[in-house]
Amino acid sequence: MPLLAVRHTTTYRYRQPVAFGEHRMMLRPREGHDQRILDARLDISPAPSGVRWLHDVFGNSVAVARFSGRAAELRFDSYVRLDHQPSGADDLHLDEHGAIWPFSYGPEEGADLGRSIERHFPDPEREVDRWARRFARAGGPTDTLELLSEMTHAIRNEFAYVAREGGGTQPPGRTLKLGSGTCRDFAVLMMEAVRSLGFAARFVSGYLYSPGRDGDGHVGGGSTHAWVRVYLPGAGWVEFDPTNGIVGNRDLIRVAVARQASQAVPLAGSWTGFPADSLGMEVEVHVTSAEPGGVGDAAPGAAAEHAAPPSPAASDAALV
Repeated sequence: MPLLAVRHTTTYRYRQPVAFGEHRMMLRPREGHDQRILDARLDISPAPSGVRWLHDVFGNSVAVARFSGRAAELRFDSYVRLDHQPSGADDLHLDEHGAIWPFSYGPEEGADLGRSIERHFPDPEREVDRWARRFARAGGPTDTLELLSEMTHAIRNEFAYVAREGGGTQPPGRTLKLGSGTCRDFAVLMMEAVRSLGFAARFVSGYLYSPGRDGDGHVGGGSTHAWVRVYLPGAGWVEFDPTNGIVGNRDLIRVAVARQASQAVPLAGSWTGFPADSLGMEVEVHVTSAEPGGVGDAAPGAAAEHAAPPSPAASDAALV
């Protein structure tokens, strides 16, 4: 389905009017040859005193809102309609030297990919290393795409998806021990696993189109979603969704790409008041097929995984 509409609504409520600090939003999908924004609207209530847009170090679109005055409710409504062109494993064309693992990136690519190859979590017992190596062929070279596809499907088939409203990710070693996690935990596990094999990988935050209902659709539909991009010579950055076993960008709407999960938080900000003032937050995300000519309606969805209620422990709490 090439035309999709996304509605993402976040509402913070308080016992009494509080003051709001600067809020940073990463809600606008990244445009390119495979997805193009047709309509977009960002409504904020109460109206901010100013909104500025910027591109971060990864080229993500970021909106920064500033506020004056106080309010007992803060609401963000993002509406997007886009032309999404799906691709899968059959559409990938790797260079000959990258089609078989192990391989090395060329000197020009390697210079820019360095930090995306580095491991970001300690692995003193080499648990992630050993788990990643199980996908390599013993005694000979391994087809690169087969290795990555098998790893993607193994996480989908062998780990239990457990939704968690709190922010942050668990270490990949813990995900291996528990055999369960959220989409962002699975993304971090796969990212660290492929990095241990020398691949450049990045974390992706975005939306998932799940057309089925009552368990027939993808796991994680109705909330913000997370997956991985791996750089493959000749094919470039390729999406892998270990939560659903997706290779390619089908049903995946890319919003933010970063070296690590903490750099791709959809909404972050602060408020000033008494800790007990916070009544928590609600997040609704829904992705639907869209008709030409306007932004499609979006029904309420599940709480977004990348957001968490304001911390009650401080009067100037982070919203992540």
